[in-house]
Amino acid sequence: MGNFYSDNRDLTFTLKNLDLEEAVGMLENGYKFAETYPGAPVDFADALDNYDRVLSVVGEVAADRIDPRSREVDLHGAKFADGVVTYNPLTVQNLKDLADAGVMGVMLPHCYGGLNFPVSIYTMMTEMVSRADASLQNIFGLQDIAETICLFGDEAQKAQYLPRFATGEFDGAMDLTEPDFGSDLPGVRLRAWQDAEGNWFLNGMKRFITNGCAQVHLVLARSEEGTTDARGLSMFIAEKCPQLVVRRIEDKMGIHGVATCELQFNDVPAKLVGQRRMGLIRYVMSLMNGARVAISAQALGIAEAAYREARKYAAEREQFKSTIDKFPAIYSMLSSMKCKLTAARALLYETTRMVDLRGVYTHIVEQGEPTPEQRQLKKYYERAAAQLTPMCKALCTEVANQIAYDTIQIHGGTGYMRDFNAERYYRDARITNIYEGTTQLQVVAAIGGVVQRHIDTRMAEIADKITGEKQQGLKAELLALLERQREAVKFVSARKSPAYHDLMARNLVEMETIVFVGLLLLRDSCICEERFAIAERYILDGIREFDLRFARVTSGDEKLTANNRDIIDY
Repeated sequence: MGNFYSDNRDLTFTLKNLDLEEAVGMLENGYKFAETYPGAPVDFADALDNYDRVLSVVGEVAADRIDPRSREVDLHGAKFADGVVTYNPLTVQNLKDLADAGVMGVMLPHCYGGLNFPVSIYTMMTEMVSRADASLQNIFGLQDIAETICLFGDEAQKAQYLPRFATGEFDGAMDLTEPDFGSDLPGVRLRAWQDAEGNWFLNGMKRFITNGCAQVHLVLARSEEGTTDARGLSMFIAEKCPQLVVRRIEDKMGIHGVATCELQFNDVPAKLVGQRRMGLIRYVMSLMNGARVAISAQALGIAEAAYREARKYAAEREQFKSTIDKFPAIYSMLSSMKCKLTAARALLYETTRMVDLRGVYTHIVEQGEPTPEQRQLKKYYERAAAQLTPMCKALCTEVANQIAYDTIQIHGGTGYMRDFNAERYYRDARITNIYEGTTQLQVVAAIGGVVQRHIDTRMAEIADKITGEKQQGLKAELLALLERQREAVKFVSARKSPAYHDLMARNLVEMETIVFVGLLLLRDSCICEERFAIAERYILDGIREFDLRFARVTSGDEKLTANNRDIIDY
C-alpha cells in the first residue's frame, strides 16, 4: 500500500516543525471544545497526533485510489450534453472516498460537523490530492467556499449550508470571472436586483468558472445601480436551479477531470452574504487569498509527482551502458528540481502558518475584547500574510512549471507521449500560474509589502534561529543580501517614477523571495543536517540570481521602459 504522506519526508518534517502551537491553541479555544465535541483535541500534542493520523488517511486514499484512476480521468474527463455536466465515474468515486474519510469540511468548526483544522493542515491535504490528480483538487480545494460562508454569512446561512458541506453533500463554485472581466474584477457587470419583497435575483454571464455545475455558488454581482467600480459589488449565495444554466464547458489543455463552465444567470434566486458593497473589497479578497494558497499547494503537488516521475525514469533508463541518472547533466537537473521543490514547500507552509495566525487574531479582535498587543499582532500577521501569499503563489507555480518542463526533458521523446505521465503533469501545471491571478498580478499584490518591509521582523526572527556553526557563513551572505535588498527598494522608491517602479517590481519581489526562502531553508538545516546541502545549493544559486537582478534594479536606466515599447512596436 502506498501513502503520499508517509513517503514524503519533507511533508512529515514540515508537520513536526511548523510551530502551530499558538494558532491551534486559539483555534481550539484553549482546548475547551474537547468538553463538548468528542473529536476535539485536549492539548496540542493530541491535536498534532490527530493531524498526523488524518494526513496519513488522506495520503493513503491519494496513493491507492485517486492516483491509479488519474490517467483514465484525464483521458475522458468531464462531459457536457443538453445543458448537463457529467463527471467521470472515477471522479465521483474519488469524491466519495474523500467524503467517507471525513475530510470534506476540514476547516469548518466542530459545531457544523467540521474538523476545525488550521489552513496549514488542509493545505497539506490539497498538496497530496493534487499529486494524485490535480484536477480533483479543483473540486476538493473549493472548501474555501464553505469557509467564506462561515466567516461572513449569517447564522441561518451557516446552519443551512455548512453541515452539508462537511458531509460532502454540497460542493461549491466561486463565480467571479466574466467574458470581458477576468483580473479586472471591479468592472464585473452581472446584475443583482431585488423584488418588492426584498428577495434578490441575479442576471448575467460568468465565464471560466471551475466546477460551475456545483450545488452552491458564491457569486460576485453588481448590486448598486449606476456604479461601475468595486464599491458597487456585493457577494451572493446562489444554488443550482433551472434558472442557472451551464451554456458550455471549456475544452482545456489540462485539468481535464473538472469542468470549467460558462454560466447564464436568468433571474437566479440568491441570498446576500454579509453587507452590501463589501463583495469585492472584503469577501472576494478573502476568498481569493485562500484560493491562491490552495493553488500553490496544487502546483506543489504536481511538482512533487513530476519530480518523482523524472527521478524514477532516470534511474531505470539505460544509455551507453549506464542509467542516465549517473550523467552529470541529468543528476544536476534532478538536484536542481529537488532544491526548488523543497524551497517552494518551505515558503508555502511558512505562508500558511502566517495565514493561520492572522485568522485566529482576526477572530479575537473582531469577536472579543482584544488587548492592544492582540490588535498589533493582528495587524502584523495581516501584513505578513498579504505579502507572503502572492510571493508563495508566484514561486510555487513557476517552480511547478519548470519542474514539469524538466521532467519531460529527462524523459526525452517518451515524455512527449501520452503513454507516460510526464506530459500530463506538464499540461496540468501550466494553468497554475494563470488562474487565481497570474504571476504578474502576484507581483502587483506583493510589491507593496516589499517596499514597506512588512516581513523584515519575521526575517529577523528566522535569522535568530539559525544557530548552527556550519550555517553561519551562508547566514552572513543572506543578511548581506537583505541589506542590499533594502538598498534596492530605496533606490527605486527615490526615483519617483511609476513606470520604473512597475518595470522593476518583479525583480524586487523575486529578490525578496530569494532572501526569505534562503533563511527558511537554512533554519530548517539546523534541525535536520541532511537538509543543509539543499539550503546551500539554493542559496549559492540564489546569490548569483540576486546579483543580476540587483544590477538591473539599481541601473536607473529609464531607457529600459522605452526600449521595451520599441521592441514590441517593431
